[in-house]
Amino acid sequence: MELRQLAVVVAVAEEGGFTAAAHRLRTVQSTVSTVVRALERDLGTPLFRRTTHRVELTPAGEAFLPAARAALEAAARARAAVSPVSGRVRLGVCPGLLADWHRALAALRHVHPGLAVEVRQVPACDGLRAVAKSTVDVVLTVVAALGPSGGSRDDESAVSGLATTLLACEELVLATAPGGSPSAPADLSELSLVDFPPGWAVREAVDRAFPGRRLSLEVDDLGVAAGLLRAGLAACVLPSSAAARFPDLTVRRFDRPPPWQLGAVHRADVSPAVAAVLGQLG
Repeated sequence: MELRQLAVVVAVAEEGGFTAAAHRLRTVQSTVSTVVRALERDLGTPLFRRTTHRVELTPAGEAFLPAARAALEAAARARAAVSPVSGRVRLGVCPGLLADWHRALAALRHVHPGLAVEVRQVPACDGLRAVAKSTVDVVLTVVAALGPSGGSRDDESAVSGLATTLLACEELVLATAPGGSPSAPADLSELSLVDFPPGWAVREAVDRAFPGRRLSLEVDDLGVAAGLLRAGLAACVLPSSAAARFPDLTVRRFDRPPPWQLGAVHRADVSPAVAAVLGQLG
């Protein structure tokens, strides 16, 4: 039994599905399924019950999950004991990332209990400026383009001595009411769309990908947006991992999928505390 297998089981249980767990672990669904099946064979019992729309823990899985979490936390504490990190990091988070960054912070607390993290909300358009002016030490934001080495191509970033660490890369998809075609139209101008407020990371990414779309509804809650979609009132462009949280909706892929890239912008010369935060986020 390996720690990687435990991490996969925990991700599937917490995300409620293999596809969503794969997005969280930045791998593919087939790899997650293979790891779980191998562990189930090793244990001699199934850990998950596969249903049409969701994956649920079996009684054996319910008993296994707390022990798996405890083992992962113990391993993290053991690593931290070798090179403990302390200090304070001011983390800026752009609204509308639609990512479970809070899990990374919870894990960070276990790994580096002496490291304090202050979280501040930073509009997507102000991310670079906030780091350059030292308002925050790191900012999580949507990234337009990255160079081949992972550095940002943004001129302001280069001039200010900033760097960008890529955290996740997936595609934007069109989520709609259940049923219908699995393909998204290239032109969204005729669709009624629900979107999120200006300054949100997802809004900035969708504005960039589809500048000519027609905005019909604007909400500040992903669950509310999903409800509007179920009712057939609108469609919504979302990162594939966010759409995967609602398995009853239809996810329609674009022929040329726009990218959804999450990154951490920080100064090039990172401190040990910032490096610890980046390591956990990545």
